[in-house]
Amino acid sequence: MFENLTDKIERAFKVLKGHGQITEINVAETLKEVRRALLDADVNFKTAKEFTQSVKEKALGRNVLTSISPGQLLTKICHEELVELMGGAEAELQFQGSPGIILMSGLQGSGKTTFSGKLANFLKNKKGKKPLLVACDVYRPAAIDQLHVLGDQLGIEVFSNKEEKNPVKIAEAAIQHAKSNSFNVVIVDTAGRLAVDAEMMDEIEAIKKALNPTETLFVVDSMTGQDAVNTAKAFNDRIDFDGVVLTKLDGDTRGGAALSIKAVVDKPIKFVGTGEKMDALDVFYPQRMADRILGMGDVVSLVERAQEQFDEEQARKLQKKIQKNQFDFNDFLGQLQQIKKMGNVKDLLGMVPGMGKALKNVDIEDDAFKHIEAIIHSMTPAERSNPALLNGSRKKRIATGSGTSIQEVNKLIKQFDDTRKMMKVMGNKQEMMKMMKQMKNMPGGMPGM
Repeated sequence: MFENLTDKIERAFKVLKGHGQITEINVAETLKEVRRALLDADVNFKTAKEFTQSVKEKALGRNVLTSISPGQLLTKICHEELVELMGGAEAELQFQGSPGIILMSGLQGSGKTTFSGKLANFLKNKKGKKPLLVACDVYRPAAIDQLHVLGDQLGIEVFSNKEEKNPVKIAEAAIQHAKSNSFNVVIVDTAGRLAVDAEMMDEIEAIKKALNPTETLFVVDSMTGQDAVNTAKAFNDRIDFDGVVLTKLDGDTRGGAALSIKAVVDKPIKFVGTGEKMDALDVFYPQRMADRILGMGDVVSLVERAQEQFDEEQARKLQKKIQKNQFDFNDFLGQLQQIKKMGNVKDLLGMVPGMGKALKNVDIEDDAFKHIEAIIHSMTPAERSNPALLNGSRKKRIATGSGTSIQEVNKLIKQFDDTRKMMKVMGNKQEMMKMMKQMKNMPGGMPGM
């Protein structure tokens, strides 16, 4: 996400490269490029102008320390201003009342129904809540069916009534059902339209007035750029929502909506959707997003995703196998599946500082491990447990069975062997100390030793 914006801002900062101090001239040149980058990213014109003006005032008011360059200082100031522009700190959901009521609003096609399922899944698995999904789109039976499919998939109850055409009555009946059955969060999915109209606004306003929800969220497709911001303003003027949800952020290379919405409607972005899967939902952290926009990566989010998939008992068993040099293809496959659960591979790599730029023109498939999995699945249980059995004829059979070549099979086996050797060294403290001593005695020694 935001690849184009990141690239253009990095190029803008190169204007300051080689300068020994910040001056009004070189700052103006740099910020002219930054403003152009923001406008190209479909950021609101007034927002872009105010942002660069604020950066300029703060940059000219600071002295450049001997330990940092003017470019580094301006990057730091831009980072601070980006964080502030996007809300400063993360905005949490409020759950006052029993049950807490979350009302969804937005245009048709924004991803409102899918997000409702994602949010229910998030609250159930990460917050320990018991959510109830409510289908209040009385105009599209398919939307009601979609919500039921998502509910079945997630193991979450969905309340609906296709016979009733008044969404307010459906929502009120759902609240009573929730109170009677110990649901502590009710998520109400409302109808959308292809464009903002008076009828839709009257309806969502009536539902909000009847329910008095704990949270009203506006769901918008981030790829629509300034249209998203304009629609958000129209909804906010009528229903005064509490927060914004940006969907399809994984496909948004510009970022105009994320950077403009808070400044225009003065409401925080609370969640971002980053894929089709039901767990592809992230809390919006302004500081982490600023890190990514400026090419600094997002290591904290990467670690959090890894921790979510971390199984302590499984890790202990794996550690024992590594120490005994018993790590096999079954374990290798298990590790790949853990990584896959963390999300899109290119998105994960983009969280590593410096990797976003390196991967700009690299095409990484969503299922980048499918060839590896096919090869391993084409092995017999004995071959997976004992890779030493893999001779020429077995490799040929595996290549044929997996639809790959013998060269690809050999490449995977080599990668596996290298991984196993490294794991053995890392798991053996004595071997690790021995390796460090050898490196220390090399010509020039280890850096810093």
